[in-house]
Amino acid sequence: MIFYATFIAPVLAFWLWAPVLSLSWRARAWAVLATTLLGLLPVGLILIYRRAWFSEAAVVHAQVFSGWVMGVLLLMVPLLLLRDVGWLGLRLLRRERPVNRSRATAWLLTLAGVVSAWGVYGGLRVPEVREQEVVLDQLPAELDGLRVAVLADIHATPVKHERHVQALVDRTNAARPDLIVLPGDMADGDATLGARHVAPLAQLRAPHGVWAAPGNHEYYNGYDAWTDVFQTLNLTYLENQSVTIDIRGKRVAISGVGDPAYGRLSAGNRNPLVAEGLPPDIDAVVQQATGSDLHLLLAHQPKLARVNAGKGLSGGPQQQVRAEAAANGTTSAASGKAVDLQISGHTHGGHVLGMDRWLVAPANDGFVRGLYRVGGMQLFVSNGAGLWVGFPLRLGVPASIDLLVLRAGRPARV
Repeated sequence: MIFYATFIAPVLAFWLWAPVLSLSWRARAWAVLATTLLGLLPVGLILIYRRAWFSEAAVVHAQVFSGWVMGVLLLMVPLLLLRDVGWLGLRLLRRERPVNRSRATAWLLTLAGVVSAWGVYGGLRVPEVREQEVVLDQLPAELDGLRVAVLADIHATPVKHERHVQALVDRTNAARPDLIVLPGDMADGDATLGARHVAPLAQLRAPHGVWAAPGNHEYYNGYDAWTDVFQTLNLTYLENQSVTIDIRGKRVAISGVGDPAYGRLSAGNRNPLVAEGLPPDIDAVVQQATGSDLHLLLAHQPKLARVNAGKGLSGGPQQQVRAEAAANGTTSAASGKAVDLQISGHTHGGHVLGMDRWLVAPANDGFVRGLYRVGGMQLFVSNGAGLWVGFPLRLGVPASIDLLVLRAGRPARV
């Protein structure tokens, strides 16, 4: 979306200033040029960061300002439509005093600036804990009420620094979850510089552990280096892996898969010419989860859900074995445990009401935020506890630390 601004900014700048006849043509030309350059600032900062012309901290803080500018320009699209439709309507009605587009433009720019600033504040503040029940058809009665905290899309940086992450940790621990999951995008930038910003994650505490899987941003600047950092934080980092643990006498498989953004080349890689990371392998984790009573999957991007929901066999261990035997005419072990609940992030809930459905949903197979039923699987897409500072706005879509309370639906068959 950021790179689309390269094409949109000049058009929007011309649309904004061309009708302002109170300015001379020369002044309008300069205004169009200045607005275009501001609109291209987000793209420019990404290029500056990649070439390391300035420090990471300087670029990241500048991105907050450029994100505000981008928010202003996005908000101006419907506002300019309102301005011009109003002007045209009054002209058609032959009103003696049609809309003064110069004055209207000034007021609308002010409104967009204030609303965008409010959106930046909403995007950067520490979120509250939001509790939500998730009904799972095959959940054993013993696991009813299991509390799973979700910390998605933290995006720790010099802006969302260690004090911010510490506040997230404190609020998560205060919710007293049974286990904590982090489905990707825990940090941005260079791992050597950014390790201190994620260090408070080592203080996360839950009786049944802290579990994490990669998101797309982990691959952008040294995937293996970030993996090394995460493995020092007292959490279990899952890349195409599944671990089965005992909770209340039942076998719970917790899985994580790689992200479709794998295999990127970056200056942060151990060898900048060698790609790092693995592609998502749902078949592997379904096999590893064989025999479990409950299968939780951390998959950063929700657009994987329809594929993931079609893998493995549902039900408890005995039902899985019977299904496999019926299919193959054997008594061999089951071919894999289907995912009961996929937990994802990535979308940030769509950032802005309206943009969520028109832009974010189509890019993510229709999944934006909240609960979805996908075949026999439940999908939960978190709004995220943070966001990338390149677009730091939230309007009508607050960040959240999610606390999922699992509830049994139909009794599990055996």
